[in-house]
Amino acid sequence: MAIQWFPGHMHKARKEIAEVMPQVDLVIEVLDARIPFSSENPMVASLRGDKPCIKVLNKADLADPEITQQWIDYLEQEQGVKAMAITTLIPAQVKKIPELCRKIASNRDRIDKDIRTMIMGIPNVGKSTIINTLAGRMIAKTGNEPAVTKTQQRINLKNGIVLSDTPGILWPKVDNEASSYRLAVTGAIKDTAMEYEDVAMFAAEYFLEAYPDAICERYKLDQLPHTDIELLEEIGRKRGALRPGGRIDLHKASELLLHEFRSGKIGLLSLETPAMAEKEKAEVARILAEKEAKEEAKREAEKLKRSGKRHNS
Repeated sequence: MAIQWFPGHMHKARKEIAEVMPQVDLVIEVLDARIPFSSENPMVASLRGDKPCIKVLNKADLADPEITQQWIDYLEQEQGVKAMAITTLIPAQVKKIPELCRKIASNRDRIDKDIRTMIMGIPNVGKSTIINTLAGRMIAKTGNEPAVTKTQQRINLKNGIVLSDTPGILWPKVDNEASSYRLAVTGAIKDTAMEYEDVAMFAAEYFLEAYPDAICERYKLDQLPHTDIELLEEIGRKRGALRPGGRIDLHKASELLLHEFRSGKIGLLSLETPAMAEKEKAEVARILAEKEAKEEAKREAEKLKRSGKRHNS
């Protein structure tokens, strides 16, 4: 799937974060609980180095609780990482973040000083809502449109914690195609940057396999469709998404499926598990290694060609 990335401020953001990072005690990375692997920016890990990190799985009220627990256990296997699941709809959950910051950063040299944290996350993951809840006032702009935060800012939470906000950062290219689709399914990417039907078919195929009962219940189906296209056609029929002549309006049916997933109407569904992430990471590494080997072979062939020309002349 061709997703248009517009990372105009990406290089600038990276540079700004790299400059500030030495002064930071702790990194807070906000992830989407439905896609903790796909909503993770690889840049965060490379920039934070060995600094402690809290991975906040937001939108946990929309995710499969069993799978969210699997993710918490999986993420906490990494040295210095703590993970917690929250929903910004319950401010009390958000307010547990400073508590965890103090616990993790308790071994710092300067106990009397504020804990300096940096909050990071891709667009539309709920980072701004978390900042506003922690600050107790409107500081960060929120909205369903991705990429609202444009510049870095420092916020003193007045509770011994100073928060540096970063621009919402996507990376220029997602190597794992399935991750691109999942980001599109959750709405992390602007809807104008993708083919609705294409994304809905990806979602439909996954839901049929992972959550057949939820799909049958939501769309009042007597039996489970065999394919993604059959499911979209069934949704179109049931919901009256029809074109003249009684043909199914696939675009409308796709919109229905995606919007109902995003709002949690189909049920508490997660789009990936740690086991899937491990498998996909290995596959991406294999593809990138193959690509690199081909490039290397090409460079060697060019070198031989040039040395041959020099030799002949």
